[in-house]
Amino acid sequence: MTGSGNDFVMVDGRVSTAEEWTAADIQAACARGTGVGADGLVFVGPGSRPGAVRMIYFNSDGSRAAMCGNAALCSTTLAAHLSLGAADGMDLETDAATYRCRIAGHGRAELHLAPVQAPNAVSGLQLAPGERRAALGVVGVPHLVVLLDDVDELDLGGRGRALRFDPAVAPEGANVNFISPGSAEGVWRMRTYERGVEAETLACGTGSVAAACALEEWGLGRLPINIQTRSGRLLEVKATKTRGGGYEDVWLAGEGRMVFRGVLT
Repeated sequence: MTGSGNDFVMVDGRVSTAEEWTAADIQAACARGTGVGADGLVFVGPGSRPGAVRMIYFNSDGSRAAMCGNAALCSTTLAAHLSLGAADGMDLETDAATYRCRIAGHGRAELHLAPVQAPNAVSGLQLAPGERRAALGVVGVPHLVVLLDDVDELDLGGRGRALRFDPAVAPEGANVNFISPGSAEGVWRMRTYERGVEAETLACGTGSVAAACALEEWGLGRLPINIQTRSGRLLEVKATKTRGGGYEDVWLAGEGRMVFRGVLT
């Protein structure tokens, strides 16, 4: 499945469970050229109660992650297709939290996220020339949002890797989401260096939420905000800023599209 350019191997959790897979198995399935090829592998199965759905997410290196926004959108689509959850609303249980989600049209889904704390500046982080400002936000997993004039003028691999492992975001490290103004009002462009993949990915759902909240904090944008991913597809972020400074009623809307079905042997 694809979520705005993030691609995933989706596994029916009723047929094969996460406990049956090793990190090497996941790496092999996600390997491009010799496997299926994907940014991550996702198990989707029944949740803890009727109508709930369980999502377990692994990065392509075999490491388990608490949350992935685009994987959650894809899981919503798959769960409805498998009749694990209702298309008009289901509870998606992840390692990070339980989220309400629903189908929003053909190949699209919406995810209602937990409240988000405002992204904050990072003590000790040294910005490189051309980097205007940065903030660290947590949307299920940590995201370092870095503002540039133009995300195309960027050594994504080199700079992304350096920031992902920067001592200022230790010990967990962070996904690094570089953003710059888009060509239309309310649209921002984003490129992502994703931990666990250790390379650029074509989209990042939870990173889009962190970026949108950072733009609101910096006074550079007003929610709702559209994030144009590297694939060219848009992720829409809606949220309401609270008096306490955080964000609630957070929604992420984007693609969750099935590309093909098969059997792994």
